[in-house]
Order: sequence, then structure tokens, then C-alpha cells
Amino acid sequence: MTIPLIRPELLTAPDVPFLMAGELTQRASREVASHAHARGQLMGALSGLASVGVGRQQWVAPAIYAIWVPPYCEHSMRSHGPFSGWSVFIAEERCAGLPAQPRAIRTTPLLRAAVRRAASWTGALLDARQARIAEVIMDELAASKAESLNLPSPEDPRLMRITDALAADLSDSRRLEEWAEWAGLSPRTLSRRFVAETGLSFAQWRAQARLLRALELVAEGVSVTTIALELGYENVSAFIDMFRRATGTTPGRYAAAATSNQEPGCAASRARENP
Repeated sequence: MTIPLIRPELLTAPDVPFLMAGELTQRASREVASHAHARGQLMGALSGLASVGVGRQQWVAPAIYAIWVPPYCEHSMRSHGPFSGWSVFIAEERCAGLPAQPRAIRTTPLLRAAVRRAASWTGALLDARQARIAEVIMDELAASKAESLNLPSPEDPRLMRITDALAADLSDSRRLEEWAEWAGLSPRTLSRRFVAETGLSFAQWRAQARLLRALELVAEGVSVTTIALELGYENVSAFIDMFRRATGTTPGRYAAAATSNQEPGCAASRARENP
């Protein structure tokens, strides 16, 4: 049974605050099936890493990042290892000034402190002090910038066949020309359609997929050697170099910082890979 961060009846009851928050830490991993609700939801990890599925896109939320899901947007969530995380639920009518599309954001210390305070509230109507804190959360979310912690999926069935195959085996190092032949289209068409449908070149998409999977495996405590092999890197050094370029730190330091909910280094950015 999945333990709710906030009692479900509070999310739909009349005369409840426009903003409610909850925190939860459990020894077991957490998995929430695909669902939607009228409130917008901002969710993040206190430590470790959570993955959020929105349609055919997959987002990851290391500690100090969060995923925003607008009202009525179907989504799922799972943690990698024991779960320690939080969520903020915002009434539909107050979401008009917030991002209209799902996004990953880098949380500020102010936002994290405000969410922690809001998570201690009982669900009663907000007093003046609580209302000010709730508005801080709203302001921080409205001012946030989107971070590249998602993996966009194409809609062309031929491209989907390639991305599904790669997702199943990220160690597959076939070149673009080989994938094009396998999927039954020309290399030029594959290259053009990939950029048009995902905003990334084929090489960038594969590098981003490898980075996001690396973040998941690091959060699960998998050894660096095992991760390098699973993702198709020639050696451990090549994997560590990629990880450092993308996150600003090594896998070991990243894992330690995520566990303690500290800044792990530079923001994880979209990785680059030579074709």
C-alpha cells in the first residue's frame, strides 16, 4: 500500500488551504501509478533521486531539484532506493500564473525552507503568517527556470522503435547510420526528424538518456564500474569524465551530496556526445 503524503480527502475537500505540503521518509522504495488530479503538484526528493513519468517523457529529480506537474496532467513516480521526499499541492485556480507545462526546476534554499515549514501545517485554514509562507512558495515556483532533466520522446513510430531499443540497452553503441538502416529510413531523415521531434540530435538524445540513467543508478548505490559497463562506456574513466562534465562533480561526490541533501555541484545539464 502506498502511503499518501497528504490525506487524499484533504485534496478535494471544500474550505481547505489553496496550498498544502507533505513530507515522507520510508525505508522502502516508493512507486505511484499513473494518475491525475485537479491540483498542481511540485514534488522533490529530500535525498536520493525520484523519477517522474509524464506521458512519454521521463524526468528525474535529484535532491535540490523538483518536478512541477500542472493540474490534470497524468503522471507517475518512483524512487530509486528508500524514499525520502516531499510534495506541494496547489489549488487549480491558483495555478494560472504558474508554468503551463511540466518542468524540472532547481529549488532554492528559500523554497526548500518554505516547503519544510508548510509540510508541518495541519490542513486547517492558513493564518496570516502561513499565508505569507505559501505565497513565497508560489513566487519561487513562478520565477523558476526549466532545467534539462527530462528525456523527450519522438512520435514518429520509426524513431520510437529506435529510442525504445536504446532505452532497453544503453550500451548499444551503433552509429546513427546503422540505426537508420535498422529502422528503415535514411540517415538524413533520421537526423532531421530527431531534432524536429525532440529538440536534440540523435547523439545528444543518447547522451541525455545515458546521463539520466546514470543518475538513477548512482542513487541506487550501483558501483561506478557496473554503471560504466551498463551504459556502454569503454572504461570507467570515460564514464566519470562524462558525469563530471554534466554535473560538475564525480559520481561518488554526487551520491554523497544527494544523500545529505546538499548542493552536489553544478546543475546537471544536457550532455553532449560526438556523433
